[in-house]
Amino acid sequence: MSQIKALINPVTPFQQNAPIIYCTETNKCAFVDPGGEIDVLIESAKQHNLMPEKILLTHAHIDHAGGAYELSRILNLKIEGPHRDDQFLIDTIEEQGRMVGIPASKFVPDIWFEDGDKVTVGNLSLDIYFCPGHTPGHIIFVHQDSKFAIVGDVLFRGSIGRTDLPGGNHQDLLDSITTKLWPLGSDIEFVCGHGPGSTFGQERIDNAFVSDRALS
Repeated sequence: MSQIKALINPVTPFQQNAPIIYCTETNKCAFVDPGGEIDVLIESAKQHNLMPEKILLTHAHIDHAGGAYELSRILNLKIEGPHRDDQFLIDTIEEQGRMVGIPASKFVPDIWFEDGDKVTVGNLSLDIYFCPGHTPGHIIFVHQDSKFAIVGDVLFRGSIGRTDLPGGNHQDLLDSITTKLWPLGSDIEFVCGHGPGSTFGQERIDNAFVSDRALS
């Protein structure tokens, strides 16, 4: 059975995790949220003898999507995701970059994802869940067989994504976590956009914002 593994390469001044996920059977990989420092990401894939297949985006903030165009140009990769409700962030990504000192270029995703879609990486099939709140078009990727999720900036170890940026909505974020993430099971391990990962079960126990006790 194909398993998923992830290489974590924090990039940009925001130390965004920029995971490279890959299929253990084929060594085919996807760059998830390449926010910048794409030379670091390309070298990481080379060192592990991975074969880049595509770029996946959870959302279009600069620290997650700033390097997408350049990486796609250099390696001739398609950009897949996020949901089209993040179009306004892609339209302003160069301006976002100038504000924080991260070079970026606008791009047009080859695929916009919808809730319930699937995406393949090698022999892996990942389910896509639409999880707005941090941004209007945020999505997450879940590999059910491995009990593994990439949640972007929806959920963190001990915290949740900010909702004070353009398009953010706090209630939408809480709804995404409680109606999309929690039903997947407490044993799901996740990689988030910043900092260490965790499990959904652990966050239901002690996350200050979305634990069962905090929401009761």
